[in-house]
Amino acid sequence: MKVTVYLGANMGDNPSFKKATIALGQWIAKNGHTLVYGGSKMGLMGVLGDTVLENGGQAHGIMPQFLKDREIAYEGLTSMTIVETMAERKTAMLEQGDLFIALPGGLGTLEEISEAIAAARVGKLDKPCVFFNLNGYYDAMKTMLDTMVTHDFLEAETAAKFLFTDDFSEIEAFVQSYEPPQLRRYR
Repeated sequence: MKVTVYLGANMGDNPSFKKATIALGQWIAKNGHTLVYGGSKMGLMGVLGDTVLENGGQAHGIMPQFLKDREIAYEGLTSMTIVETMAERKTAMLEQGDLFIALPGGLGTLEEISEAIAAARVGKLDKPCVFFNLNGYYDAMKTMLDTMVTHDFLEAETAAKFLFTDDFSEIEAFVQSYEPPQLRRYR
């Protein structure tokens, strides 16, 4: 399985972010999955690439040329695809993934996982999406989805198709039983 991971190019302010990133990298490699991610050597992204490779896994990066030009590309990955734009990067990551996980990160991480769940909602992505909710990091996102349901901008059945957890056994069970959201109903 190809696991697309969205996460920060910074380390964040809590050592638990790095610890969770290492645990995810070990889980990916141990289970014979392939990492698909933004291809950076910086921050949590670099930690994830290191961990997957150090544990015998495969890691594929997708990076726009302008970021590669800034010398932040992880040169030791199994493979790297260079694209022109951030939009092309996001599209390639969506096309290649079988599972989408958002670890803690910033605006780019939020944009990427939001695009994945929006694509699932309109029937363009039939793969599971997980918010790795370490120490409640994504509680506000869960609350936002609940608010959308309350105000009739999102169906409860659709909101329930996105998992918020930091437990790998829950992720595995979610993937095994996953059924994509029904196509969006317009009213």
